[in-house]
Amino acid sequence: MKPRRLPIFPLQSVLFPHGVLPLQVFEPRFLEMMNELLEGDGRFGSVLIERGAEVGGGDHRFNAGTVAKVVRVGTLEGGRLAVVAVGIRRFRVTTWLPEDPYPNALVTDLSEPSTTEQLPVRVQQARRAYRRTLALATELGSRVGDIDPELPDSPVAAAWQLCDAAPLEQLDRQELLETDDPDARLLRLLILLGERADLLEARLSAG
Repeated sequence: MKPRRLPIFPLQSVLFPHGVLPLQVFEPRFLEMMNELLEGDGRFGSVLIERGAEVGGGDHRFNAGTVAKVVRVGTLEGGRLAVVAVGIRRFRVTTWLPEDPYPNALVTDLSEPSTTEQLPVRVQQARRAYRRTLALATELGSRVGDIDPELPDSPVAAAWQLCDAAPLEQLDRQELLETDDPDARLLRLLILLGERADLLEARLSAG
């Protein structure tokens, strides 16, 4: 597949396919990017910043990310934009292009099997692990998300939603995003949730 040009929004968080990305856009370069996107198909790439900050440029980025589509835009004070986008599919950067004036890259889509025989089973296992982890966090007084989220019927979409909801560090989320096999991705999610739950249980036991 021939690489295609895609505007890129580097962030300090990972967006998954089927995930929701709220943004407040205020830098002139990204305001220009959004204005151009809204004249086209509204699609851009989201990548995790490896080193550096979101504002000002000069950051180092991971090469795997998620194509996002703008679904809602509002205006805020000071010329800022409130943007909501949703993740569509994964991609990998083949070449970073000159930032004129905002980040651009040549990218290719990463394939995603529609489902596997084991995926529905893995989804239920991951859901139980997620519920256990959030229940332990609640006991410790942490504010958590929906402990029993309603998942889509599609096992692929449900798997991505669990990855998105899981209380994980950004580097762990990036690892899940870059894992091509959906079964392997959920097995890794199970391990990460188990490690998180064990840590929370140890904190509870210590009082």
